[in-house]
Amino acid sequence: MSERNLDFDRVINRKNTKCLKYDFAVKRGYPEDVLPLWVADMDFRTSSYVEDAIKNIADLNIYGYTNTQHNDGFFEAVADWMKRHHGWDVEEAWHVKTPGVCFAIATAVRALTEKGDSVIIQQPVYYPFANIIKQNERRMISSDLVKDEEGYYSIDFDDFEKKIIVNSVKLFILCNPHNPTGRVWNRDELKRLGDICLKHNVKVFSDEIHFDFIWKGKHNVFQEIDDGFKIITITATSPSKTFNLAGLQQSNIFIPDPNLRQRFIRTLDATGYDEPNIMGIAAAEAAYRYGDEWYKEVRQYIQSNIDLTDEYVRNNLPFVKMSETQGTYLVWLDFNKSELAPKEIDDIICNKAKLWLDSGRIFGDSGAGFERINVACPKTVLLTALERIKRAFET
Repeated sequence: MSERNLDFDRVINRKNTKCLKYDFAVKRGYPEDVLPLWVADMDFRTSSYVEDAIKNIADLNIYGYTNTQHNDGFFEAVADWMKRHHGWDVEEAWHVKTPGVCFAIATAVRALTEKGDSVIIQQPVYYPFANIIKQNERRMISSDLVKDEEGYYSIDFDDFEKKIIVNSVKLFILCNPHNPTGRVWNRDELKRLGDICLKHNVKVFSDEIHFDFIWKGKHNVFQEIDDGFKIITITATSPSKTFNLAGLQQSNIFIPDPNLRQRFIRTLDATGYDEPNIMGIAAAEAAYRYGDEWYKEVRQYIQSNIDLTDEYVRNNLPFVKMSETQGTYLVWLDFNKSELAPKEIDDIICNKAKLWLDSGRIFGDSGAGFERINVACPKTVLLTALERIKRAFET
């Protein structure tokens, strides 16, 4: 059997499929006819091995309670992927399944902090971080990333440590690689962050969901940089970004420290969540076990889309600066040279260009004037979006 779903140029009509990306524009306050390139959801058919695995479950036509047990093959497939693609040896005892990474973040916030405690993040960053912190009645603290004139982001370590001390921070939510700026943190940067957290007894939730899409440098699993980091770290991964399986709600959470893991599981159990989605388990195992060819080909296609976007922006959009996309398939575009207010930029993108992008404002104050665009789509769709931006701002 060979991979069948490798035509990434194919445009698939996803409307009227209960698709968050396509079917909820009006409900979210956008015009009905916008072209959506916002949420991190690919417009490609996933691996045919995943397709076949789900069909096999469907053919059984019994969808009862599901779980995975030792030696049933599921964890073996997960561990083999981590070893093969990241040189990371994970142990089954560390492994906890959750219905998504955001669910795991919320669980960690409740498990490791109390109401009123401070949780630190690095804005501009994936906006559910701040939402989850605030919705759980914790204090959100941001040590904003620093951007130079070329659009390159770095960490202000002095500010990071000072804010931990002043605010008695209990938990750090790390985005590794960073969404939306596209930074792939190097080993030295992560070591400095981890040393500060160890020094001040700050636990770390490391969201590494995009770690299969690294274009420059190497992904460093945070907890593997120093043995001491294993004691304080919860690491989150998922096939949802790699194979576009978010709707099947299956994520892999790794917690090496027994005490930390017990606290997380105790809070997880209190939510009432128990058995995972049967389709999610089947899809994840198939993706990790047989999806290498699809993964290799989709990486090449997305890389070419990132290059296409970079070239188009440089040649056609003089008022836009594209940050170097070292990782993820989310491109971070700086419109501040247009000298328009952030709300005006959002209005032009939405109502003149007829695009649904993620406004930089939702990633924190430091994201104002930016737009995040998802380039995991057919080239014709991406070019249409870029040309709409060009025409809208010309007028």
